[in-house]
Amino acid sequence: MELVAVSLAIIYLLLAVKQNILCWPAAIMSSSIYFFIMYSAGLYMEAYLQIFYVLMGFYGWSQWKSNEASLIVRTWTKRNHLFAFLFIIILTLVSGYTLQTYSDAALPFIDAFTTWGAIVATYMVAKKLIENWIYWFLIDSISIFLFLSRDLFFTAVLFLGYLVIIYFGYKSWKEILVEQKKETTA
Repeated sequence: MELVAVSLAIIYLLLAVKQNILCWPAAIMSSSIYFFIMYSAGLYMEAYLQIFYVLMGFYGWSQWKSNEASLIVRTWTKRNHLFAFLFIIILTLVSGYTLQTYSDAALPFIDAFTTWGAIVATYMVAKKLIENWIYWFLIDSISIFLFLSRDLFFTAVLFLGYLVIIYFGYKSWKEILVEQKKETTA
């Protein structure tokens, strides 16, 4: 099952780099499988994150479909990033403490951090914000350690591969952003 989820996750990311709307069905299928994998590994925040991913898959799909012509690659202000950072940190502390106190969760604060960071980054992908790639790079780097600690080797390798794809995704979207700016100033 883990290999199927990994394969669908790779398809999702490669299609997202190309801004292909079919990335969203792949994400929905991968996340549905990963819910059970993460839950059985004791990564409860990661498990419930998969439910969010499924919902965001439908949201992203609808956003990209209804706004194909108008949804362009854009950036966030420093204020938006500060708000996102505070959102992630506060919810990480609350969730991590709750998991540590009331469950047998593995690495509750790291699990919570990667989960809340992924929530923000997924929203950013749906809105085509270029900084999503930077958020993902940090989150996925930490996630590699998290998955290795739970013997999810295929998933750790997937996230290592994500780091490479993220680099090319950022580069691709940056070129599109620069081209968009040229078009608007011409």
